[in-house]
Amino acid sequence: MATRRSTPADVALVAGFAALIAVCALLPAIPTGTPVPITLQTFAVLLAGACLGARRGFLAVVLYVVVGAAGLPVFSGGASGFAVLVGPTAGYLLGFPFAAALAGFLVERLPRRRAATSVPLIALSGLAGSFAFIHTLGIAGLVLLADMTWGQAFAVDLVFWPGDVVKNLAVGVVATAVHRAFPDLLPRRRATSAAKDPAPA
Repeated sequence: MATRRSTPADVALVAGFAALIAVCALLPAIPTGTPVPITLQTFAVLLAGACLGARRGFLAVVLYVVVGAAGLPVFSGGASGFAVLVGPTAGYLLGFPFAAALAGFLVERLPRRRAATSVPLIALSGLAGSFAFIHTLGIAGLVLLADMTWGQAFAVDLVFWPGDVVKNLAVGVVATAVHRAFPDLLPRRRATSAAKDPAPA
């Protein structure tokens, strides 16, 4: 079970990472000739999970999506509004919070020394979140909302795979540096009551 943390600190971290995702989304995108450009959003989304853990990483991304849906121009290209959540990129956006949560869940379970030193393990955690949710829901969104076949949607999504590997390696580099600088940033997990109070012989 995770220990309780300061609520104001949690709110600040969630808001700060939501802002980071918005900044990365608004940086110039790389057109792909499809409805979905290449952006740095996924880097920031998975970094939120890798740095904050599952719960706060999830909340940071949800905050970003909600703010964009409410009308602030924080989606890629300065887009905003609920219409984005029913457009071709909707599957990717809806997959973001769950990807951050899975990446955070996996990183939380690493020994703290590994979280602060192992770029490959952090990168693999991010890739797990990305492929489990961002790519799968992104492909489904293209099929349902962009009138593509599954084969066409998969071909579109395939364009993002090399960049995803690079971005998750960058997540590993940045997240390990963050955890070296702030070793208590991830939620600490208490031992279970059974471990603390062994049964009498």
